[in-house]
Amino acid sequence: MAVPPTNLPPLPLKSSRTLSYLPNLSICSAPFNNNNSSLKTSSSSSTTILTINGPKRYRPMSVRANTDSPSSSSSFGSRLEDSVKKTVADNPVVVYSKTWCSYSSEVKSVFKRLNVDPVVVELDELGPQGPQVQKVLERLTGQHTVPNVFIGGKHIGGCTDTVKLYRKGELEPLLSEANAKD
Repeated sequence: MAVPPTNLPPLPLKSSRTLSYLPNLSICSAPFNNNNSSLKTSSSSSTTILTINGPKRYRPMSVRANTDSPSSSSSFGSRLEDSVKKTVADNPVVVYSKTWCSYSSEVKSVFKRLNVDPVVVELDELGPQGPQVQKVLERLTGQHTVPNVFIGGKHIGGCTDTVKLYRKGELEPLLSEANAKD
């Protein structure tokens, strides 16, 4: 069995900021089973994911907890939850999004108009971790859709909630309080 890498790259973000990887996690190749018709497995054991901009190729990956750590008794889900909470706490504005979602695009557009550079986590670019992060977000917020917006460590809601605050003139004061404005 191959030894998993110790230095993991940052999670892919559509932002100038980066999100650090989860501590004590290893990434290894593993079979990826999904009955979604938009996924196809080729003979080279890679998966083709069809997107609006054309197919993207990913190697099947799974995340495995490193059991050599003292925190090995905590479950993967709770460490993933801790990572989401840390991301939200450490950044003035965080948007959990999907690249193809028009509502996510609308929220990102609002922040761009306000000269705010949020940390954007594109769940559909996280591979198998994407749905797991979305489940954690639902558990934390009660919201199962994207975008999932946080300002100053507080859950704002989705697109409708964010746009409503913007139109009422209440979004900019929240951003200023969170020190998110350039």
